[in-house]
Amino acid sequence: MARRTRRQALALLPALALAVSVVGCAESVKPSSSSGGVPLVKQGELTTCTHLPYKPFQYDEGGRTVGFDVDLMDLVAKELGVQQKIVDTPFEGIQTGTDLNTGKCDLGAAAITMNDTRRKVLDFSDPYFEASQALLVRKGSGIRNLDDLRGKKVGVQLATTGEEYAHKHKDAKGYQVVQFEDLALMETAVLTGQVDAGVNDNGVLYDYVKGNADKVEVTTEFETGDQYGIAVKKGNDALRNKINEVVGKARSGGEYDRIYERWFGKKPPKK
Repeated sequence: MARRTRRQALALLPALALAVSVVGCAESVKPSSSSGGVPLVKQGELTTCTHLPYKPFQYDEGGRTVGFDVDLMDLVAKELGVQQKIVDTPFEGIQTGTDLNTGKCDLGAAAITMNDTRRKVLDFSDPYFEASQALLVRKGSGIRNLDDLRGKKVGVQLATTGEEYAHKHKDAKGYQVVQFEDLALMETAVLTGQVDAGVNDNGVLYDYVKGNADKVEVTTEFETGDQYGIAVKKGNDALRNKINEVVGKARSGGEYDRIYERWFGKKPPKK
């Protein structure tokens, strides 16, 4: 490391003080308003961070962001008497808690699988959706499971449960993992042959197959017991409780089933 003179060191002090000030501000971001006792980062809005596209949970259609998660959080916004505003942001910023801690959004709704790592930096609502991982391949490829992928390439979406699952088994199965920034890039890579298969949540892969049934297929699922939750900033019990209350009412009143059927074409599985 190069040595600095006393004058150089003193010159750095204002910059260091500014950096500390900026960090302090980021860590102490406070909600600017509240609605019904629920703190919100922006008056009149429930700001949702998500990562697009992740069809049918959230994606752009005709210049609007729509999807299953969007409809559920619209119910929460309505209960609070505000409008939902959706912010498209890299998934890493959501799952690490950064976007919530810096006041970028009130909640994260992005088909987020709850796990111990994420619970350290986020608080979650009650589970609102159950999923498994699945294998997407080109039609007629002959690939039925991970055993058929030795020496081949498997696409995954960065920072997802699918990526974690693929890495966990790659040494035993002998395939190469290829990362993609978002779901659409991964699906297209499978479709065009850039990779031999893709691993991601079953719901989004089955939805993709519906529009490309002559070209791709899901050949197997991996029972990982995934459960999705809505993420809020650590300690934001007011918003978390409101989400649980609204989604609970939607389940008991039938609205959840209607939203589910709208986006998945069938009723939710009975527990």
